[in-house]
Amino acid sequence: MGLFNKLALCCALLMQGAVLASEYIDVLDLPAKPSGLAERSPLLDLARAGSRLVAVGQRGHILYSDDEGRRWQQARVPVSSDLTAVTFPTPEQGWAVGGDGVVLHSQDGGASWQKQLDGRQIGGLVSAFYAAKAGAEPDNEQWAALVEEGQRLVEEGADKPLLDVWFEDDRVGYVVGVFNLILRTQDGGLHWTPMLDRTENPDGLHLNAIAPAGDALYLVGEQGLLRKWEPQTQRFVSLPSPYDGSFFGLIGRSDEVIVYGLRGHAYRSTDGGQQWVRLASPLPISISAAMEGADGQFRLFTQAGHMLLQRGNEPLTLAPLAEPLPVAGAALTADGTLALVGSRGVRTLGVK
Repeated sequence: MGLFNKLALCCALLMQGAVLASEYIDVLDLPAKPSGLAERSPLLDLARAGSRLVAVGQRGHILYSDDEGRRWQQARVPVSSDLTAVTFPTPEQGWAVGGDGVVLHSQDGGASWQKQLDGRQIGGLVSAFYAAKAGAEPDNEQWAALVEEGQRLVEEGADKPLLDVWFEDDRVGYVVGVFNLILRTQDGGLHWTPMLDRTENPDGLHLNAIAPAGDALYLVGEQGLLRKWEPQTQRFVSLPSPYDGSFFGLIGRSDEVIVYGLRGHAYRSTDGGQQWVRLASPLPISISAAMEGADGQFRLFTQAGHMLLQRGNEPLTLAPLAEPLPVAGAALTADGTLALVGSRGVRTLGVK
């Protein structure tokens, strides 16, 4: 290629780059694009909103079904960030979280969503909150360290993935994420309070999930992190952990809690998390989702699409599925079939 042609090519590339730069829109400001293929796109969580099913996933896709998963509609979503989790404490009020620290709120059962918070705000929120505490207690080194953490979040920008969300009701809720990021709201998401100082997590491990079991509230995360909310001290305190690998989720009720995660590891406790019994799995495959069946039996799902049944402290039992595909979220439909979401979208399956 001659010098003139090289120069012409360079100019063309520079002009193309300038055009692309001028057209760039942050995913936090770019509404999710309607797509006829949204049902087949990767979906990462599934929740019930009364009689409605709501699924969330990549590129801001949120789908909802009013006929137990047979047909799906795409919701109106103001962002294109990947969404990781969704919860509905009431049939109308719901929250979803995901990449870039985004928190979305719906008031109509998941048909439309509004942004309440994002990663561009979280760093400043954390820094200002702990700066006020540092001003009141200048000799407390913890506050200074958390002010620095907030400043670091500001400098790093919006990339602060939130990994889970849970609401007690339509007012009180929590979002959790990477590096011990945890916030609480007591007014339905209008204001958020950092809780980094109320979680025993000095190494800043990722918080993968938050969920209740009966009246108790638990956190699980990487490197075997297990925490439980202690009302007396208003802190998430450490529990003895039976495993040093990552936990991805938990499910339970007043008399038991089950935590599950990497390489098929699952454990059951009947004393509030003080002692754990290993639930041996027939497959060394990570467990990514769980649900309670109509019979009260817990069902766990692997990343490869297997379903495992839990009965007390017995080993997990493999239950055949009509079409095993990767599972990230599960729910039971009114007619007893399974609604599942994962890397290949959403589907309903009968149980053999």
